[in-house]
Amino acid sequence: MKTLEQQVIDLARRAKVASASLTALSTVIKNNVLQKVADLLIEERESIQRENARDLASGEKKGLSPAMLDRLRLSDAVLQAMVTALHEVIALPDPIGKVDDFVKRPNGLLVGRMRVPLGVIAMIYESRPNVTVEAAALCLKTGNAVILRGGSEAIHSNLVLAEILQKALVSQNVDREAVQVVPTIEREAVTHLLALDECIDLVIPRGGEGLIRFVSQNSRIPVLK
Repeated sequence: MKTLEQQVIDLARRAKVASASLTALSTVIKNNVLQKVADLLIEERESIQRENARDLASGEKKGLSPAMLDRLRLSDAVLQAMVTALHEVIALPDPIGKVDDFVKRPNGLLVGRMRVPLGVIAMIYESRPNVTVEAAALCLKTGNAVILRGGSEAIHSNLVLAEILQKALVSQNVDREAVQVVPTIEREAVTHLLALDECIDLVIPRGGEGLIRFVSQNSRIPVLK
């Protein structure tokens, strides 16, 4: 049986391999993936809300406040807001391949900067499971693979959303490993992730001051706060 560290390493290595295939994706394919995610959020609403109900029940037992439970809930309105957010990302221009900041060198040569994907982004965040879809959408639009690590209180919601994201990728013949959710609530998994600078190119913590401080102090990978 693999250790937790080896599981995290394997997950990151798969994301790294998948990231290479994303650099050549057309805007049409990327938008088709995002539209499929939007469709599946509606089509599979019952299964999403069933898994979300498990998180809500667990949260109530743990004594989460009504405000926290509300942030956790994937109601019909929240799912529709996620669909709307996906459509907004689809409507955004594709930044990859754009060249700007041209400078003319003394020899007459024009030199510019081309926007390219970063590679693999690890997003570490708290509570709201809608972040799982929104973060994945932005990463895919920009040609990046993403490893998502949400809060322990949303684990079942995040895993079912990961399945939907991967179904959408497969529907367009894109490597499903381009979007992954860390399938454990153990905090050590984050520590292992933050050491994988050979596989992960950027870490983005999204949450409270404690989370951001922990990531910043323990990461061997560049951190965007």
